[in-house]
Amino acid sequence: MSSTTHTSTIGAIGAPSRRNTELALLAFAVVIPLFAYINVGLALDGELPSGMLGYGMGLGLLAGVGHIVVRKFAAYADPLLLPLATVLNGLGLVVVWRLDQSERLQNLAKAQFGAFSPSAPNQLMYSAIGIALFVVVLIFLKDHRVLQRYTYISMVGALVLLLLPLVPGLGKNIYGAKIWISVGGFSIQPGEFAKIVIAVFFAGYLMVKRDALALASRRFMGLYLPRGRDLGPIIVVWAMSILILVFETDLGTSLLFFGMFVVMLYVATERTSWIVFGLLMSAAGAVGVASFEPHVQQRVDAWLNPFSETVLQTNSDQIAQSLMAFGSGGVLGTGLGQGNSDLIGFAANSDFILATFGEEMGLAGVMAILLIYGLIVERGVRTALAARDPFGKLLAIGLSGAFAIQVFVVAGGVMGLIPLTGMTMPFLAYGGSSVIANWALVGILIRISDTARRPAPSPAPNPDAEMTQVVRP
Repeated sequence: MSSTTHTSTIGAIGAPSRRNTELALLAFAVVIPLFAYINVGLALDGELPSGMLGYGMGLGLLAGVGHIVVRKFAAYADPLLLPLATVLNGLGLVVVWRLDQSERLQNLAKAQFGAFSPSAPNQLMYSAIGIALFVVVLIFLKDHRVLQRYTYISMVGALVLLLLPLVPGLGKNIYGAKIWISVGGFSIQPGEFAKIVIAVFFAGYLMVKRDALALASRRFMGLYLPRGRDLGPIIVVWAMSILILVFETDLGTSLLFFGMFVVMLYVATERTSWIVFGLLMSAAGAVGVASFEPHVQQRVDAWLNPFSETVLQTNSDQIAQSLMAFGSGGVLGTGLGQGNSDLIGFAANSDFILATFGEEMGLAGVMAILLIYGLIVERGVRTALAARDPFGKLLAIGLSGAFAIQVFVVAGGVMGLIPLTGMTMPFLAYGGSSVIANWALVGILIRISDTARRPAPSPAPNPDAEMTQVVRP
């Protein structure tokens, strides 16, 4: 009897929940942005900012609500995901507020729109909505495997979201990219939500078709070439990404969409040949579209020759200003609130917000930011490895891959490594769609990690077996 009871107790205890660790990390995740906010206020006005208390309480309240919900509904989830997302969101709010104080940007907004409206209050509201969606995901998504039932519905939903900006009267063309829709006076970027929905479709589809896709018909130069009939899915996805690039002139969503599929395809089949095919098809499509699409061609020209007179005359000097901001920042930066990244113009708080970090926090600050992003991706991959079901593995790796690709294409564009994509840096940049969608993404990863780390329920004790142990001679 004692032996049976001892085994049951071990099964009931299981792995530690690590919620207290998460709470301690959340305290740092709130204090660090608050300290940065104080630094900006002292640098700009020489005194503590008046909204310091409200900002600290607001960010602390959002983090506290997220922690309470995770503690109650996902007790065994990864303890790092929520604090990492919180510190990025908090630092983004600080820098958006810092850019709101720039007289140069205020005058630019008045010249273009007739009035200046600060972005920081809206960004705080979007962050609160993102946390609310995060809470909804954890409360109502009891098991991520439920999403597998909606595989093909997710495909239809993703296509609808991607095509909405092309609907006349609904879509908006902003700075050459048709990736926005206007609803009730608000601008929404459906592609940010489409990346989550389409990850659900890819995970469900590849879980069923992975054996067929893993088969090879011949071997060529060390690569297993897939059969001709199995090339259909990747050709369809490639064609869809090219259509997005052509009709919406959105290089970022096209790269994200196709890159996520190739990553998930490689994980599902373990065939390097899919990566090679994906890279070749991506390069062919990008070169083909850039050769005849003026907007894409303009971005490529600005990337290749950022300081040329032609680029500067067409008001495409953002990359040049961004590179100069990174250069003037040096290793340790000029200090928060003491840079001139507002020279970048209208995109300083969205596409190019990383340039502000580069100038005012230097190389060390940018590396710290990228390290935090890398940790989020690493925890997502670790969640995929720990997941007990193939759908959860593919969904976690798909969401982590989408997050990593988005960070790469945005940081690469701002630093001049690749052409600009028009996407926003997750959690840092100003933009409601991005913040809300990425909080939902983190919520799904937390749900998968909770399911993966939660100990299996201990078997019910057998009364007959216990009685036998007691009465045996």
